Amino acid sequence: MSPPADRKVLVLALGNTDRGDDGVGAVVAAKLAGRLPPDVRLATRAGDMLALLEDWAGFDAVVCVDAADPQTAPGRVCRIDLASDELPRGLSAASSHAFGFAEAVALARALGRAPRDIIVYAIEGRCFEPGAPLTAEVAAAANDAAGQVIAEVGRFRAPARTTD
Repeated sequence: MSPPADRKVLVLALGNTDRGDDGVGAVVAAKLAGRLPPDVRLATRAGDMLALLEDWAGFDAVVCVDAADPQTAPGRVCRIDLASDELPRGLSAASSHAFGFAEAVALARALGRAPRDIIVYAIEGRCFEPGAPLTAEVAAAANDAAGQVIAEVGRFRAPARTTD
């Protein structure tokens, strides 16, 4: 039996299911249900990004899934490690709220309340219109993103290796 994971991990899916491709986070969350270790929390958030500070309180690592404006091709999944990379412009672009994910991360860091590790899987969307369905490219990318999130959780939970 492997040693218990010492890192508390949260998988957080963002987006509004009533705005086309912005709802991809919830689709990925549905694909992850029952596939994550029991001590990994899976949550969804639509709307109030300021509440993220409470959502990730007490977690060492957060793996976030969200839609992004297209940079190259709808359905492309981009991994962003916030320890070394900046969030792309357009992440959560379809949000109707002025306070977005990037602002929540910046505020949490300023207050000393950000998790040690934040990884974002941004899925490039095409349509963010109210009432629109998920586009085919983005719906297909949800499977790939779910697999990447499962692998990421595995990396966070792997016992630390020591070098001799």
